[in-house]
Amino acid sequence: MRYLSLSRAARLAGITRAELQARIRRGEVATFEGSVAVNDLLRLYPSISLRDDDAFQRVERIKADAQPKLNTTAGETALPDPQVLMSRLHGLSQTLASQVSHLEAHKQLLDQVAERLDAFAGAPDDSLARRASDTCGWLRAARAELAADATTSAQSQLYARDTFLRIMAANVKLIPSGHDFFVEGNETILDASVRAGLNLSYGCSSGNCGNCKARVLSGETWKIRDHDYVISEREKAMNYILTCSHTAITDLVIEAAEALSVADLPQQQIRASLRKLERLSPEVMMLNVQTPRTGTLRFMAGQRALLTLEDGASRELPIASCPCNGRYLWFLVRRGDDAFSQAVFQHLRPGQLVCVEGPQGNFVLREDSPEPAVFVAFGDGIAPIKSLIEHAVSIDLIESFHLYWDTQYREGHHQAQWGRALRDSLDNFSFTPVISGNPRDVLALIQADLSKATAMRFYVAGPSNYVEPLIRLLAELGVPRDSIATEHTAS
Repeated sequence: MRYLSLSRAARLAGITRAELQARIRRGEVATFEGSVAVNDLLRLYPSISLRDDDAFQRVERIKADAQPKLNTTAGETALPDPQVLMSRLHGLSQTLASQVSHLEAHKQLLDQVAERLDAFAGAPDDSLARRASDTCGWLRAARAELAADATTSAQSQLYARDTFLRIMAANVKLIPSGHDFFVEGNETILDASVRAGLNLSYGCSSGNCGNCKARVLSGETWKIRDHDYVISEREKAMNYILTCSHTAITDLVIEAAEALSVADLPQQQIRASLRKLERLSPEVMMLNVQTPRTGTLRFMAGQRALLTLEDGASRELPIASCPCNGRYLWFLVRRGDDAFSQAVFQHLRPGQLVCVEGPQGNFVLREDSPEPAVFVAFGDGIAPIKSLIEHAVSIDLIESFHLYWDTQYREGHHQAQWGRALRDSLDNFSFTPVISGNPRDVLALIQADLSKATAMRFYVAGPSNYVEPLIRLLAELGVPRDSIATEHTAS
């Protein structure tokens, strides 16, 4: 029986991982050590065209749209490095040769079985001869059916696509968390893990500190970048590598330190630069802060960071972007009387230095809770909510998303285009803009849209005078308090 990881199975079938996990939770398909049998996958999706990647490509497009744009070259998202590609092809050719050898051996074995049955068919005992003859006829018919169907079966199509996927991307499974992700193009294992929204341990990400050291339990890697950190001979013998300097040639299982809670993340102070200012309205500015390549901010979606300008003005703000790209941090700043916002709206210019300290806060995604999630933002609470949703899309674990954004500011729903893009591209996402200013109205909409709201997980962000009443209303509805995560933002 051949098994596929959940990520690979979902990708091959053209569905999201969240959809596959939902069916697993409903008992529609069994898993073995986090994998799905090929036959079970085909049973679940018998009518799906295994040549059609539309659903998967839709999710990939929205991931790209939902996240800040990178300064990447075409080569970084195309084919892997030629040496990596050749290594993967060599490994697959060896696997193919082995499989062909085994297949030929099985064919010879079946031929020998057929010869023995033929001998039984000529035996004097009529009953034995008749049974042997029937069995021999069944064997010939079964082999003929297999030979005729081998090139057109859905299973053959799936195997062909799986082989192509293994050439283009390698799947990495982390121990002990069980998280997995794909390494594509010329990216390092560390870069791929960050892109997938995971929190592997790392420091400089340039091969100097050794914090990203991990042990390869199975599979092959390729060193694509030199590093100054010295791995001892004993560690080399135990298959330790630096994930910032290696890519995956084959599917990997690696043992690596991973931040699973906010307490696992170190406090960082990074000298970054202002990359872009985007005025969303006369009262709202969006800042894009770029960290050095050797000093990417490690944070969890929904957390905050303290920004300090060159003149000393500072403010702690929710990060409005996904951890999958910690080099490009987005923040929403509303005009106010404080020195920080005055600097932002009057004289701050791209290229100026910004000190980033953090992360802070416990308003993070519960990755061990894949049930449907409801995100509610009041006013500028959209900033941490946006970060949570982009991260949820990146890791593809939550069954469905529902976003309600209530704002009465004059600029309205300045992130509406982002919300509509998600809604149009994801079958499991809905976006409802609201202009009420009354938590009871928001709850009424939620109840009208969702019949099982009490079984869902809630993430609520905004000023206290909106968040607290909604918490009380949800409690009255029967939503457990530990199913509600909250973040209080400035009024």
